[in-house]
Amino acid sequence: MKRFFHYINNEVLIEAAGLNRANISLKIVAGILISKFIAIYIGPQGMALIGNLRNFLSAIQSMAISGLYKGFVKAIGQFKYEAKELSKTLSTVFYAGFFSSIFLAFLCYYNAEFINDLIFSDNYNYVYVIEILALVLPFYALNMFSFAIMNGFSKYKILLVINILGQVLGLLVTLLLIKQENIDGALMAVVITPALNLLITIVGIAFRKSLVGSINITDISLGVLKKLSPDMIMALVSAVAVPIVMIIIRNYLISEVGIKSAGYWTAMTRVSDYYLMFINSLMTLYILPRFKEISTKTEFRKEVFSFYKSILPILLLILLIIYFSRSLLITVLFTEDFRPVEDLFGYQILGDVFRVLSMVIAYQFLAKKMFAHFIVLEVFLFVTMYFSSVYLVDAFGLEGAVMGHCLSYIMYFGIILLIFGSSLFGVLTEEGENDY
Repeated sequence: MKRFFHYINNEVLIEAAGLNRANISLKIVAGILISKFIAIYIGPQGMALIGNLRNFLSAIQSMAISGLYKGFVKAIGQFKYEAKELSKTLSTVFYAGFFSSIFLAFLCYYNAEFINDLIFSDNYNYVYVIEILALVLPFYALNMFSFAIMNGFSKYKILLVINILGQVLGLLVTLLLIKQENIDGALMAVVITPALNLLITIVGIAFRKSLVGSINITDISLGVLKKLSPDMIMALVSAVAVPIVMIIIRNYLISEVGIKSAGYWTAMTRVSDYYLMFINSLMTLYILPRFKEISTKTEFRKEVFSFYKSILPILLLILLIIYFSRSLLITVLFTEDFRPVEDLFGYQILGDVFRVLSMVIAYQFLAKKMFAHFIVLEVFLFVTMYFSSVYLVDAFGLEGAVMGHCLSYIMYFGIILLIFGSSLFGVLTEEGENDY
């Protein structure tokens, strides 16, 4: 535990205090303000429709950059002093993102009506929103490309400033559009605010002018794509499957329980996203890099239980406070129309506890590139989440959606314990330690 806090104090919080903590805090504040405006001006029905559009946008954005962001950042950090390899990496990722984003933009634009019916149903006509989404999609891909370059070169202060400016600008535009245009304005804000971060691209290109000349179509390398493909596929599986499952469950709620109930569930998931944001960022900053370093089961066991002992009690305390103050939270975050959300906190929070417990161990899949295990477990989680939610919604109504969330993560955690049981609880011999 001492080693864990030493690392946090001397390594993680230096970065988190600058880039991560400030950025996440701003995201939470912005999210709270936007949620309040949606609750006041649009209501639960609008919350449900906006939730579906957000999920679809999240999936399509990940596909637009081909899931290459994290692997690209690592590759830049690795080759930033090797001009030839850096040029191959930049060129390959740039053109992969360019062609995939253009292809998806055309696909969305010319199938806007079909997509509208898929995420909104044929009861609502927001085809124009999908068409605008298609038009701004390449700008998002370009922004993320530039963002990754600065991240790879560790330009955290510039990233922090750009993030803050982008968050503030996006927040102001979103609140204005919601107030002026209600649901139409909110949907427009969802698709255009990522493009407003064009500032990221402008600053990124201006800051690294010399890199522009390194991007040549002749330097595209299949070897780079092959090297990045494990990270790419794992990123795409999570980034695309989660939003799609959320859309399917929300649409099922709309059809079986009503659109207002789907809005209540969406509000609950937004609250969950807020309080999990910090813990997720902490695990990304500490757990993943640390797991990459360890080579024995003993070290793996120590790191997992060290995290549990040091962070889990704090998380549980925070979640208990959230649960017992849920009535006040509904008043602050939403309106009286959202009072039924109170009944959803219990199963959602319990599911999130098992989610965190699972994620700590599951990071070993990413750290050690356990590709097959990761894909199979993620698919199992999403399938279980869908079927359990549908079954429990039929049996218990709206509350069944959060019960399905809870049950899915309990089962997911159980399977992860089976996979890593010998490492975490088995008797370790000197000969059997060096398995990682």
